[in-house]
Amino acid sequence: DTEGLLRIKEENQKHYRRAQRHQEKKEKIQRHNRKLGDVVEKKTYDLKTQYEHLANLRRTHILELTSVIFPIEEVKTSMRDPADVSSESDNAMTSSTVSKLAEARRTTYLSGRWVCDDHNGDTSISITGPWITLPNNGDYSAYYSWVEEKKTTQGPDMEHNNPAHTISAALCYATQLVNTLSLILDVNLPKKLCNRQVNTRSKSVASLGCEFCGENLSRHRFTRAVKKLNANILHLCFSQHVNLDLLHPLHTLRNLMYLVSPDTENLGR
Repeated sequence: DTEGLLRIKEENQKHYRRAQRHQEKKEKIQRHNRKLGDVVEKKTYDLKTQYEHLANLRRTHILELTSVIFPIEEVKTSMRDPADVSSESDNAMTSSTVSKLAEARRTTYLSGRWVCDDHNGDTSISITGPWITLPNNGDYSAYYSWVEEKKTTQGPDMEHNNPAHTISAALCYATQLVNTLSLILDVNLPKKLCNRQVNTRSKSVASLGCEFCGENLSRHRFTRAVKKLNANILHLCFSQHVNLDLLHPLHTLRNLMYLVSPDTENLGR
């Protein structure tokens, strides 16, 4: 029993010495981890600082781009509310009739259905100048009508103020701006956008920018191109955390205006 007790004591001493060595290794590893934690914390702070600096640079470039080359602003029209005009001409008109007229004014028949639009008739959004505008409610039926008229009417188009021309020009400028913003913000767009001149007569896919400013598009091709452009604009808005309550899937230039607004806090992230 005495010999067995001695053996057990020797084994316990060996385990104790081994435990001490393990404790020293543990403390050494903990010190190393604390050093690495400090380094990672410092690197994280430096990275965050660089991200903020990069965001400020992107924001500065975007604001310069949209103030010098692609200014986007709201253009007021001189149209009066029909409810106001009617109420002035008929003092006996009831309040319900006035409200119904105001409600009718805020709706637009678009693509076979009625679309609610609070800004219909009040404003339009311009890009690169007040003479190049898009309807605020996303109604591009003037382009369809112009294309159909061109099919039936022979001869050159002498109408310089044709709304279809401003619609195609505004969409082309919007395409260029979206493509440039995606490069500045380093955001991949879900739909292909290209401003290079390509041969639209070939079987290869034509670029959006050339489609808008090239040959007359059918209603299907034009609507498809506009949907692609609107999808890319919304994607950029989502990436920059634009307030969702301000966005509308049909408001092409208005969504762009909210995206590049100086009030957008996360612009450049």
